[in-house]
Amino acid sequence: YVMLLTLSPYTPRFRDRVSPPGVMIRPYLNGFTIAFNVSQPNTWQPYVDNMHHFLAAYDDKVQEEKNIECVPGQYFIQGGNDSEEKKACQFKRSLLQNCSGIEDPTFGYSKGQPCILLKMNRIIGYRPGAGGPVSVDCKVQKGNESHLRSVDFYPGNGTFDLMYYPYYGKFTHVNYTSPLVAMHFTDVQKNYLVPIQCSLNGKGIINDLNSDRFLGRIIFTLSIGK
Repeated sequence: YVMLLTLSPYTPRFRDRVSPPGVMIRPYLNGFTIAFNVSQPNTWQPYVDNMHHFLAAYDDKVQEEKNIECVPGQYFIQGGNDSEEKKACQFKRSLLQNCSGIEDPTFGYSKGQPCILLKMNRIIGYRPGAGGPVSVDCKVQKGNESHLRSVDFYPGNGTFDLMYYPYYGKFTHVNYTSPLVAMHFTDVQKNYLVPIQCSLNGKGIINDLNSDRFLGRIIFTLSIGK
């Protein structure tokens, strides 16, 4: 009990060996297989609803009211006491362009060109990329590489900007919204199970550990019927 009294609720005691981040995708319903038929809206509508629900916190007006504009390309390091509330940088859903759900409220699912969002797990104090950008790429994990012919990434070229880091924890970084990279699968082989691996790339990132399929990468399956 005495030892617990010495711990801070705001930051971990030891941060000198912070492990690289894991990643997660949205939409996420009951597993890592995203399967639907373009001609049957009831098969893809749950994914669309999940995306809209998740992105509600990223609405442009919400971000403008709660968060500030930051300087891209550099870490947003904030001093002061650990207990002081930290400011958070705006991440507007409009940055996701074709995957924002603004112009196309079905996120491409009605056309057989689904959008999937990738986010890093939050780690207090972590500075990804060691000063350089962290990017995302996707490929067929096993099987015919020609089954994945085209992927567009948003924002920009599919990078996590440094200005959203470090994260200071839920007690003080109350309005923080994790940055996202949208992956728009514009040309995937129809009527096949296509296993896809999307990975983080950058200095200090680990994405090839066989014992952990979520560390620096994620594997999921697309099954798109006509």
